[in-house]
Amino acid sequence: MNSKDKMLTLQNISFWTKIIEFTLLQLDRKTLAIEVTPDMDVIVRAPESIRLDSILDRVRKKAPWIIKQINFFKDFHPKLTPRKYTSWETFLYLWKQYILKVEKTEENECVKLKWKFFMVFVKNIKNTEKIVNEWYLNNAKEKFKVYSELIIQKFENLNVKPNRISIRKMNSRWWSCSKKWNITLNSDLIRAPRWCIEYVLTHECTHLLEFGHTKRFYEIQTSQMPDWEKWKNKLENLLA
Repeated sequence: MNSKDKMLTLQNISFWTKIIEFTLLQLDRKTLAIEVTPDMDVIVRAPESIRLDSILDRVRKKAPWIIKQINFFKDFHPKLTPRKYTSWETFLYLWKQYILKVEKTEENECVKLKWKFFMVFVKNIKNTEKIVNEWYLNNAKEKFKVYSELIIQKFENLNVKPNRISIRKMNSRWWSCSKKWNITLNSDLIRAPRWCIEYVLTHECTHLLEFGHTKRFYEIQTSQMPDWEKWKNKLENLLA
């Protein structure tokens, strides 16, 4: 085992009825820092000189904050009801509810919205899920581009702009933001109202100014979208 491996260990603490597992990195640094990532991983970076029992004590004292952060991120992980992609299931598009109707065709496979129906024309019924997800992805790219323009303009006034906004199907998260200022959005967000999508964009652009969920983070987010809590709560509930 090399010296780098010795600096990384897996630890845990008990807090009431919960067990908090975390990755401990002991580094050449002066202070101890605790991070909860959007994937709900807990990472503790501590000076090499601090004893393990002191680190565990510090983590235990921060347990309420850690649990709060984990629950915060948990709200934004997809909880959509599994679909069978068969006729008469209901599907959302920009928060309007449509009834799926699958029909076989010898022509090009496609999706059409007709009154209250989500019409899917396929050559093979097995292609239904693929065609539906491609339709969601293509429409998400088109709509999100429009929705993001105003949000990006607001943050440009704060001298910050994402390098890239990508749209793709994501199975475990609604969005992500990298330290390279790249934002990725889940195409399934197209099922939500426009204001929920704009909330997500505002949230991620705020992270370009303040990476953690600090007091300053919420002050910036509120200044850019005063009613963000309303749309955050709606997003948590409507896609559950």
